[in-house]
Amino acid sequence: MTNDTTKPADERPNSQTTGNNGDERSILSRVSKWLKKPGKPGEEEGRTASPPASTPGRTDVVPASGETSRPEGDTAASTGTKPRRRKRPPRRRSKGPKPEGQKIEAGAEGEQPVSASIETAAKEKAAAPARPPRQRSPRKAPDRAKEAPKPSATSQPVKGDTTLKLLINTDEPEECRLVLLESGKVESFYVETVSQAQTKGNIYKGRVTAVEANLQAAFVDYGTEKNGFLPFGDIHPEYYANEVAADTHWKDLPIQDVLSKGQEVLVEVVKEATGNKGATLTTYLSLPGRYLVLMPGSDSAGISRKIESEEERNKLREMVDSVSIPEGIGYIVRTASQEITKTALAQDVRYLLNLWKEIKKKGQTVKAPALLHKEQNIVSRFLRDHFTSEIEEILVDDEEALAQVNNFLELLPAAQRKSTVAKLHKGTQPLFHQYHVEKQIEQIYQPTVPLHSGGSIVINPTEALVAIDVNSGRTGKDKSFEDAIFLANMEAAEELSRQLRLRDLGGLIVVDFIDMRDSKHIREVEKKVRDCMKRDKAKVDFSKISKFGLMQISRQKMAAPVSVGSYRLCPHCQGRGMVRSVETQALVHFRQIQTGVARKEIKRVVCRLPMETAQYILNKKRADLIELEQEHQVEITITPDPVMPPTESKIDFLKE
Repeated sequence: MTNDTTKPADERPNSQTTGNNGDERSILSRVSKWLKKPGKPGEEEGRTASPPASTPGRTDVVPASGETSRPEGDTAASTGTKPRRRKRPPRRRSKGPKPEGQKIEAGAEGEQPVSASIETAAKEKAAAPARPPRQRSPRKAPDRAKEAPKPSATSQPVKGDTTLKLLINTDEPEECRLVLLESGKVESFYVETVSQAQTKGNIYKGRVTAVEANLQAAFVDYGTEKNGFLPFGDIHPEYYANEVAADTHWKDLPIQDVLSKGQEVLVEVVKEATGNKGATLTTYLSLPGRYLVLMPGSDSAGISRKIESEEERNKLREMVDSVSIPEGIGYIVRTASQEITKTALAQDVRYLLNLWKEIKKKGQTVKAPALLHKEQNIVSRFLRDHFTSEIEEILVDDEEALAQVNNFLELLPAAQRKSTVAKLHKGTQPLFHQYHVEKQIEQIYQPTVPLHSGGSIVINPTEALVAIDVNSGRTGKDKSFEDAIFLANMEAAEELSRQLRLRDLGGLIVVDFIDMRDSKHIREVEKKVRDCMKRDKAKVDFSKISKFGLMQISRQKMAAPVSVGSYRLCPHCQGRGMVRSVETQALVHFRQIQTGVARKEIKRVVCRLPMETAQYILNKKRADLIELEQEHQVEITITPDPVMPPTESKIDFLKE
């Protein structure tokens, strides 16, 4: 009865109740515990047991088993009311999910009076079988019914957190979009338009148009508007005009000695053309499949580093060795090859070898420049490169694309296909609208991304790098200063890694985190960035957060930014995002008129200006115009044009 020390003085047991002989009490308590059956208390216990915790306000006696109390005058008189009241809190603390545990515990604590004997305990045991019919088990049933749904209710959201859905929108011929949803949140977004079709992965037969010794590179005409850029390091030795030693490094050779203008080469696009820069090319070709990447002209062989199990790597090596791959063709086993069969791998190798034979045969017959192999469409590329067994559902709004998805799923081994189901969307709303994806896609093109706790990150791509600024906003509400900053930086670390994937921003990325004082918080934010970037297929490198709160990230640019195919440069602001005010623009034009009329032989000035600018000059600068006309003996005519954009103008200085 150690819990009695916490009770008020009027509820603690006195010396008469507890007894003077402690040894006799402990022996009797243990014997009574051995003789009692759990859940079936005897008559004596029914008289002296305290009421359960569920009825704290009652003064009558309710047995723990749920039966109705029986008035016993002798027992009530001998025990009194205080012993019953003082035993409520211990039973309340020891209350567990199992009522039987309470009854055993009550017997072990010696709730029987000390005057009870072993014979009384034996009588209780004998009388126990006759008691069950008098129990009221339905009293506990409602509690169980209320508590039962709780585990299932909490388990469902946990399962939903890992749900992956792939939505494919191809109902419009001008654009094809793919979205990977995780619990309703966009994790990957891919788009391909007619005006911005992808050329990365295409193989061409090109002709060298220029060899630049200073750049150690060549420019190749492969059939597009801009010539491709071919670095010396990406030129295969088989294209060298002169024979060189096998151990000679390309850096020790001048490019003009081994490559000549007009030479024909097979090239592959490895980087899309951006801005004024042409595409980056290589002569080291690669043909990606589902489980393997074939590299003609290479002797290297490897397995994806993401396959960490040594047993699995050895198994894959044996499978590849059993498949006949000709000499002079290298390979890389992809991450998707885990848990595949030898038949599936051999089928993939056979397809890639036949594809290479067709490309080589076509390259020997066609005239440069020409397209030899076009990469698959966006749906096939995504399924080949990004499909995993974790994707539970694929929804498509076009029957042709659905057939393409089903054909892909049928070719997968059973271990990778598992429970993935492909369905045709038949709802009244468009597919992306039904799953609230359109708003999330629009957010990709916005510079400011809100965070869950009230902060935000601002993403500003520049010519040389991408600048990301973290703002705390309303994150600090009801939190200490340091905790608010730490929370904002942790949320920003997770969101910026997602935005880099969605926007496909590459190169040097500088993140300006909010300054943190605690070094432990700094390490946690660095770890959060690294953990979140593990999902990125691009190669990523990090630096530590500097004393100025800056973190540098180098990310491989997989393709052109997602905004390139959907947006064009604003003709008014030229990408600055701002235009001059009406007052400033009017002053600029007025100074041009002043400079023009100062020349000799100018007799007339005709100005066609935007509506607001012309009105400002005619209303605010009327006196200055009259003064110019009188001073220089010229006629100035200003004509407002409501159609003219605000940044354009036309001013003619006439001599007649």
